[in-house]
Formats: sequence, C-alpha cells, structure tokens
Amino acid sequence: MTVTPDSIPRQMRQLQSLITAEGELRLSIASVPTPKPAANEVLVRIEAAPINPSDLGLLLATADVSQATLDGGVATAPIPPATMGGLATRIGEAMPVGNEGCGTVVAAGEAPEAQALLGHLVSIVGGATYAEYRTAQTFLLMDLPAGTTAEQGASCFVNPLTALGMVETMRLEGHSALVHTAAASNLGQMLNRICIADGIPLVNIVRRPEQAELLRGQGALHVCDSSQSTFTKDLTAALTTTGATIAFDAIGGGDLVSRILGCMEAAANANATEYSRYGSSVHKQVYIYGSLDRGPTQLIRNFGFSWSLGGWLLTPFLQKIGLESMVRLRQRVIDELTTTFASHYTDEVSLTGAIEPETIRKYARQATGEKFLIRPMLG
Repeated sequence: MTVTPDSIPRQMRQLQSLITAEGELRLSIASVPTPKPAANEVLVRIEAAPINPSDLGLLLATADVSQATLDGGVATAPIPPATMGGLATRIGEAMPVGNEGCGTVVAAGEAPEAQALLGHLVSIVGGATYAEYRTAQTFLLMDLPAGTTAEQGASCFVNPLTALGMVETMRLEGHSALVHTAAASNLGQMLNRICIADGIPLVNIVRRPEQAELLRGQGALHVCDSSQSTFTKDLTAALTTTGATIAFDAIGGGDLVSRILGCMEAAANANATEYSRYGSSVHKQVYIYGSLDRGPTQLIRNFGFSWSLGGWLLTPFLQKIGLESMVRLRQRVIDELTTTFASHYTDEVSLTGAIEPETIRKYARQATGEKFLIRPMLG
C-alpha cells in the first residue's frame, strides 16, 4: 500500500483501553484525528506492532479475560473489585495502547533530520502504536537498513534494550554473571544469545522441561528447571560455577526470588571457612522487572543480610546511562537485528482481531513460544 502526503486520511483507527467506574474493561477501535508531525517529528504508517508483556498492564489492566465478551465492536471484561483502587486515576479515560512498532515514514516536519527520513522504514517507541499512524520524534526512532521488513523491525526497542540493559546493569554494579527467570521467553532467548556472544556466564531459570531443552539447543550452558525436585541443588551448583550474584526476575510473585537469594547465599558459603551470624559478605541483588505472577513476593530469610531486592524498568535505566550509551546500545540492535535480536511471531492479527475475546485470552496467557503481532493496516 503506497501512501503519499495528499492521501493520508484525516481520521485513523486506534485501539483504546477504557476502565469504567463500574469496574469494567472496555476495548474498542476508535476513529481519531490522524496526528500531524511537528518540526522534528515524522508521521509513521504503522505496519507491525508486537504485543509484549509490558503492553498488557495498560491494555487489559487486571481484567478477568476469561469472561471477556464482544458486542457492538466493544470487548468487555470485569475487573476484580480488589484491584480497582490501583486503577482509579485512569477511570473514564480511553487510553491508546502499544509501546513500540515499525512502519514507513509518510510525512515529516520541516527539520532536515525529519525530512531525510521520508520513505524510510523505521522502528518507534513511545506508546499508541496499536494504530494506523503515529508521530515520533526523530531521536526516538531507529532508521532501519534497506531490506529490513516491518516484522523484523517491530520489536527493536523493548526486548532488545531490556536484555542489553540487564547486561549493562550487571557490569555497572560490579557483577560478572547473571541469573534470568522465564528464560525461554523471546527476551530470554535474546539475553542468552547476548551472553554467549559476549562470554558472560548466564544461569537460565525455566518452568518446564521443554523450555530447558529449547535453551540448551541454543547453546545455553546453565539451565535450571524450577518444576524439578532437584531445582535448589541444580541452581546452587550453577551459581557456584558461574559466580552469579545478580538476577532479573520476570515472575514477581511467589517464592522464586527468595529461592534465588537462598541459593546465592549457599553458593557464597560453599567454600566458607568461618561462621558468621550475619551470613556471607557477598552482596546478592535481585531485580523484579515483570509480573507473570501477580501474587505477593514471598521472602524466607535464609540468605543473610548482604542482599537487595528492587524493581527494574527500561525507561529509567536508559535515562540513567545517558544519550551516548543509549545510542551505542541501539546501534548494536540495528547491527544484529536479524541475528541476536531476531523476534519470531506465532500469530498476526488486525486491530479488530486483537479485541476478539478468544484472541485476548490467548495473548493474555503470555505463554512461552506464543507472540502476537498486530498489523493495523489489515483492516
């Protein structure tokens, strides 16, 4: 589909998420004015946008999608009363969704750097990408090499920069190896490839035997399956071998964080010659960056006093490292887009297809090996 500035529609379709005061999620495809680019912006015709776990919080809130229905072009699902308090500030506001995407620049502001991008395929970040068009500032996009497809460029930001950010955080905080949970995910596979290429010891934690085999088939040396009775022993052995003292956890709830800290403490004490009532002096750090389990994070204090638990988000991390480092990481993503940072999708849907109840239930599962791509121009 060729689009010229004269043929850009005045109205466009955009997926929006609304929470009502009565505790109901409503997803719809709204008709809104097509944005116009400012001087240093471009207008991108969105051709592909992924559904990442980080999109689901805004898209679905905490709705019970098992009860989702579709009527009159609006998908609805109830929100548990216990979680409505945390959604109070967005009640009644129809919010556009989609963190990142890829498409062709069809209009540009007057700035030379914007004009130079006309006709280019670019990846963008900043929200509202589940739409037919989206404006983007030039410094927030990636100009993709000739021959790149929209599918290849759709996931250039969230997963690649998160994986690279984990490695950068490890280095900045003085660690030499790391642990990652939900490690068979699209992001986890990227992190595995980065660590293999960079010679960084990585301990992968998965929840099923087939996920362990998947990673081992991709060259992972240390894979621990939390469903196995030997998990604690296996994890302690992997931590002893690698010396990993920092972990990034996508699960959030449950006791996995506690088990990781406990095994790190056991590994640190493996060669201890003296007893300390305060535990080992080796600092152990776990960052929670996801919420696959929305239950409470449970800690069983068997890991001494030298430890920290915190949250990790991509945007604050990028702000912390500064523009020069961010540009360096983005360039690596572009250089290795079809290898290290390749994403694979199992399903493609249109905007209207994305709010079909069965489709919602499927991508809400966040199942390993399943990844959805929205194609806004499909209809």
